[in-house]
Amino acid sequence: MTYEEAVAALDAVPSFPGKPGLERMKRLLERLGNPEKGLRAVHVAGTNGKGSTCALLASILGAAGYRTGLYTSPHLTDFSERIRVDGEEIPHEAAARLAQRVLAAADACREEGVFLTEFELITAMAFLWFREQECEICVLETGLGGRCDATNVLDRPELTVITSISLDHTKLLGDTVEQIAFEKSGILKPGVLCVCYPDLPRAALGVIRMTADVQKSPLRVAPLHALTYVDASLRGARLLTETSLPLTLPLLGEHQLKNAAVVLACVKELRAKGWSVSDAALQKGFASVRFPARMEVISESPVVLLDGAHNPEGTAALAKAVKKFVTKKRMIGVCGMMADKNVREAVRRLDGVMEKVYTAAPDSPRALSAADLAAEWEKRRIPAEPCASVEEALQKALAAGSGRGVLVCGSLYLAGEARPLLKKLLNQA
Repeated sequence: MTYEEAVAALDAVPSFPGKPGLERMKRLLERLGNPEKGLRAVHVAGTNGKGSTCALLASILGAAGYRTGLYTSPHLTDFSERIRVDGEEIPHEAAARLAQRVLAAADACREEGVFLTEFELITAMAFLWFREQECEICVLETGLGGRCDATNVLDRPELTVITSISLDHTKLLGDTVEQIAFEKSGILKPGVLCVCYPDLPRAALGVIRMTADVQKSPLRVAPLHALTYVDASLRGARLLTETSLPLTLPLLGEHQLKNAAVVLACVKELRAKGWSVSDAALQKGFASVRFPARMEVISESPVVLLDGAHNPEGTAALAKAVKKFVTKKRMIGVCGMMADKNVREAVRRLDGVMEKVYTAAPDSPRALSAADLAAEWEKRRIPAEPCASVEEALQKALAAGSGRGVLVCGSLYLAGEARPLLKKLLNQA
């Protein structure tokens, strides 16, 4: 099986289970020899910010000298981005080999009436790779929710983490922050400390506290005073810790400051558990973190930003960051979104950021049409032009935005498609 065949075979597996739960995943892992057993990991759930938090924590642990696995989703341009060890993506040949093994195990499960999902199979691949690579610690991002997520099979992680919580995937997780917080807090384990985002809705934090009490899991809300903002440019923010340690964070935005506070709290707890993370490793890990499509500066002249924000909380944070760290002028936008998102509210939160928007449908069956998305922008009295392709939208935006800057946002699917096109159009390829 080639890499391309393996990715196609995984893509053909259904994305959502008939019934939520961990029994399918446990059956699959048993057939694979339980590669998750004994893995030492930090397990991260949340609506927004969990990917950035995972990337920063893995960068720090790698800088501290630990062989570190990182599992995130979705990927932007290549499937192998999801599974990394010490920052290196899983090689294509290894991904193909493990996919073939996992697919065979899934076939055996199917004969017993157990039907696996795509994410469950990919998660099993990650566990197998981290075991093969003898990772000393892994950072695992949940795919959806937490309680019934495929990553939630670890008996006793080193830490659990909950980042920001807001309404998203409401058809699956519930339509209140309390219901969503209940699902996210399902990753808490007895006796395992949980670090929480410093700015959670009161109702969400209340649910997490109740779960922590039931699980007898110590809870720490990351203190915002642990970090002080000094200044920022397009190349990143300069920060100071409460011990006056200077840090440079390439990820822009006030929300990233809060994610960084969560990571600092995690490092403090890991140090207390005996993990050796020096201040020098902390500085190196911060400075070297990379997480594409999160306020990513593709070009400084002209200014071209790429962001995967796809729900109202995400676009609100993006709008605030653009106004504070990038420009007071309205930018030219390229926008593409999924039809199952709260499109109207996500667009509303970008008020004051765009002068004109070119819309396009990302390459996904869930994508909202360019015409329908343009209509949503027009309702906000922002001129919007639907385009036949993402490339056409980018070309028109770059031509129109030379003096104002270009912001590409609305979906990680759009970001993944746009990123290589932007590099080609800007002669960076």
